[in-house]
Amino acid sequence: MSQEPQTTADPDARSGRSPAPTLHVDALLDDPETRIVVCCGSGGVGKTTTAAALALRAAERGRKVVVLTIDPAKRLAQSMGIDSLDNVPRRVKGTEDRRGEAPGESAEPGELHAMMLDMKRTFDEVVETHADPERAAQILANPFYQTVSGGFAGTQEYMAMEKLGQLRAKDEWDLIVVDTPPSRNALDFLDAPKRLGSFLDSKLIRVLTAPAKLGGRAGMAFLNVGMSMMTGTLGKLLGGQLLKDAQTFVSAMDTTFGGFRTRADATFKLLQAPGTAFLVVAAPERDALREAAYFVERLAAERMPLVGLVLNRVHGSGATRLSAERALAAAENLAEPGIVDQADGNADVRNSPQTDGSSDSGPADSAANPDRPVDELTAGLLRLHAERMRLLAREQRTRDRFISHHPEVAIVEVPALPGDVHDLTGLRDIGDRLAAGHTELS
Repeated sequence: MSQEPQTTADPDARSGRSPAPTLHVDALLDDPETRIVVCCGSGGVGKTTTAAALALRAAERGRKVVVLTIDPAKRLAQSMGIDSLDNVPRRVKGTEDRRGEAPGESAEPGELHAMMLDMKRTFDEVVETHADPERAAQILANPFYQTVSGGFAGTQEYMAMEKLGQLRAKDEWDLIVVDTPPSRNALDFLDAPKRLGSFLDSKLIRVLTAPAKLGGRAGMAFLNVGMSMMTGTLGKLLGGQLLKDAQTFVSAMDTTFGGFRTRADATFKLLQAPGTAFLVVAAPERDALREAAYFVERLAAERMPLVGLVLNRVHGSGATRLSAERALAAAENLAEPGIVDQADGNADVRNSPQTDGSSDSGPADSAANPDRPVDELTAGLLRLHAERMRLLAREQRTRDRFISHHPEVAIVEVPALPGDVHDLTGLRDIGDRLAAGHTELS
């Protein structure tokens, strides 16, 4: 599969926006050679919803899909009608009822499954798979292991790669959609093999494993001499029991460490290979697109196959011909009595001064001018329109700035919705909008 996304030039130069290639989502999802889609981006940009919508759309177009979320948010489960997600893929009901209803949907049965990464359980599975039962039980019961598997720095990212590798190795799924953690940590899993290698090659690990490798009295002699200085210092900091637990854990894990590194390297290469597609998700805001630029540059540096940017929550207007300045001017005219008599459609002066120098104002004003409340409401709507047009202009500038730095990145824009997505119908709506590929939104 070629990882060059199928794109077209921005069809609407009239909008004044900088041209950008358009990402065709359905072409990506329908390609049988696309086996992994990784959604990454900063927090609060709709990344989890995007991943779920893509997975649902692919399933309803006939593919067997599993979506893996590393974000602990419960929204994904709720939107799919599942009470909870865990480390086992769970079937999402309702996709089979839509078979062939909409254009492009397959009459063949697709399936959607969803799961959430359980970091500790995944670590346990690795130990149980790659150690004999006796040694596995020893490792799982070790207090130091329980600490490491539950919250050691980098464990989540490494276990995300482990789970992805497990899913892909089973060859049970046509497509795996990965929803990564928010913020720049979303790409920390790219560093997992390097971090693991540094950890395994560290002096501490070599010292802790040396007694087991030497064996017998020589090993004990080494432990007594070589660890005496460490024991004096680390024992005070960590406690003698924790140090002993660490040595026991490392010795028990020694035979499986090589497998850890090998699998991490294999998954890293899998992410670089044809069949994997990275999607960066962002909102048309300065901070979000700055993060998106970081992701784009980092993925390029790691030679990861980026296929495009999903720009979520883009605002639009059906009255773009009315500028903010003109809307505010009209609002001011309506708000100031005595400027324009819009009720009569002429330029007669309303509420003009009386011949005696007084003016018709106060309670009588409303009675004399029944259209006044309408004018006030219209002025308020014009001000709201002016705010919307300023927002559109700000979003356009931010978007154009990103495109000027990354003109090669294909983009699909998704309009802002009035509420949150909380069910399959909402996810389908998002999927439809993702597939539409329009960069001029109404």
